[in-house]
Amino acid sequence: MEHAVKHAVITMRERFWEPLTLDDLAHSVMLSKYHFLRVFSRVTGVTPGRFLTAVRLQEAKRLLLSTSFNVAEVAVRVGYSSTGSFTRRFTELVGLSPTQYRKLSLGADSVAPAPLVPKACVPGPVTPSTGSVTGRLRTTGAVLETACVAAFHGAMPQGVPASWDNACAPGRFTLARVPTGTWYIHAVARGSDGDGSTDPDRTVFMATVGPVHVKDGITAHLLDFPLSPVDWTRPPILSALMGIDPQPMAA
Repeated sequence: MEHAVKHAVITMRERFWEPLTLDDLAHSVMLSKYHFLRVFSRVTGVTPGRFLTAVRLQEAKRLLLSTSFNVAEVAVRVGYSSTGSFTRRFTELVGLSPTQYRKLSLGADSVAPAPLVPKACVPGPVTPSTGSVTGRLRTTGAVLETACVAAFHGAMPQGVPASWDNACAPGRFTLARVPTGTWYIHAVARGSDGDGSTDPDRTVFMATVGPVHVKDGITAHLLDFPLSPVDWTRPPILSALMGIDPQPMAA
C-alpha cells in the first residue's frame, strides 16, 4: 500500500492550493477513506489532513521568503479562504507569525519566540519543574552542518520547542531545563561538503526519539540518536527554530 500513500503525497504537493478532502485523496488511490486514513497514518506517522497542512504552510514559508505578496495573498495561494485562519495556523505550527517569519528571514532584529512554559493556576511567578535530556547524535559517514536538537510536544517538529540547543553531528548533546512531562526529541541538520558553505539544496537529515518522559531534576539518557536523510514519507519541517527553511523560488 506504500505506493498508494506516495501517490497521495504527490497529489498534495502538486495540488496543495485546492480544497482537497479525505474523500478526494482516497478516491485518487481507489481506497475507502477509512482504509486510506489507516494506511496513510501508518506510513507517514500523521493523518492526511496534518500532512496537507504542513505542505501548504511550507509553501507559504517559501512565498514569504521569495515574493512580495502580502499575507492575504499568500493565504489564498496556499489554499486558505480566511487570512485570519491562515495566520493562526501558521503562527501555531511555525512558531512565528507570517510577518515575523518574513522579517526574521530577511535578517531583521531577532523576533524568535520564547520557549514554552507551563501556565500556572495560581497568581505570582512560578518556576516550572524541569529535567534534562542527553544523548548522542550518530551519522552514517555523512558530513553534516551543526544540528538543532529540540523537545516538542508531538511527533512533528512544529511550533515553539520547550527546549533547544545546537550540537555537532556526530556528537553528544544536552537539552537543559526541559519542563516535566512527555516530549518528542527531534534533531535536524543539513548535509555539508565540509567547507562551511550553506546550500538550501543540501539533503536534510533528521532523527526523532519519543515519547520521552522528563521528571523533575532527573536526566533522561538517549544513547542512540541516528540521523538519516528525510524521505517523502515525512511532512515538511515547519518550526522556524529548527533552521530548515524552504529553498526560495526562482524569480
